[in-house]
Amino acid sequence: MTVKPDWLRVKAPQRERVGAVKDILRDLSLNTVCEEASCPNIGECFNNGTATFLIMGPACTRACPYCDIDFEKKPVALDPTEPDRLAEAVGRLGLNHVVITSVNRDDLADGGASQFVRCIEGVRGRSPGTTIEVLIPDLCGNWAALETILAAGPEVMNHNTETVPRLYRKTRPQGDYQRSLELLRRAREIAPWVFTKTGIMAGLGETDLEMRQVMGDLRGVDCDILTIGQYLQPSQKHLDVKDFVTPAQFEAWREHGESIGFLQVVSSPLTRSSYHAEQVRMLMERYPREKRRSPEGDGFWAARS
Repeated sequence: MTVKPDWLRVKAPQRERVGAVKDILRDLSLNTVCEEASCPNIGECFNNGTATFLIMGPACTRACPYCDIDFEKKPVALDPTEPDRLAEAVGRLGLNHVVITSVNRDDLADGGASQFVRCIEGVRGRSPGTTIEVLIPDLCGNWAALETILAAGPEVMNHNTETVPRLYRKTRPQGDYQRSLELLRRAREIAPWVFTKTGIMAGLGETDLEMRQVMGDLRGVDCDILTIGQYLQPSQKHLDVKDFVTPAQFEAWREHGESIGFLQVVSSPLTRSSYHAEQVRMLMERYPREKRRSPEGDGFWAARS
């Protein structure tokens, strides 16, 4: 594996705090994307008492060659106790903002939308002051399932674009770039008061021009929040890192994203989809629900009930 540059080195976490979070997760038999996807920020997030919950897993029905989540195991039946256990963990950890994501469950008619809804409802019942972000798969284009999730009332609807169109076949063979854009567009149309969010990986061979074109496409569907981070190869069997993007380039993308209208752009080598996700609460204070973006995408904030 290619030697990582200095800017990708992370500090060792405090074992006591990390151990306490892991104890809660093990006690409640919960999965996190922090562990299953080998996130480089696991130490920082666990040390801060936060985690991104991975539901309906850990086995995934897709085999994306950049991802470390297991796809060789057979997906299991949905666990009706999972939403209650997740809600209990959120309460024990005292989270102000929680991210709920999932493996792809293409074996389910609704892609797992009903389990997302039950998890949202569980957290609402246990911790009504906690804001909720869902990071969802593309649901195979099942827009009724998307509507079901949005009807449950998450504050943020996140779906990762992951890479530029040219690299989709190699990077995300069972995904579709246009379908991901359409999901974000429909989410804005269905629930204009919900913040929409997406993430892109860098270092897979994309060009600066391609990245900026994707950013333009995302603003074309009125996406609010963008995260950009460095792809890191989980193991030798995964896609190679083509290049390590410099912090200066990440900063240039952040500035460009803000200049074309994203409300928030988090762009750095170690950024991941839910890294510092709680910062969205600042946007919620600035733009309360009744003043969220108009679905026409005209750049103004319209009063909505």
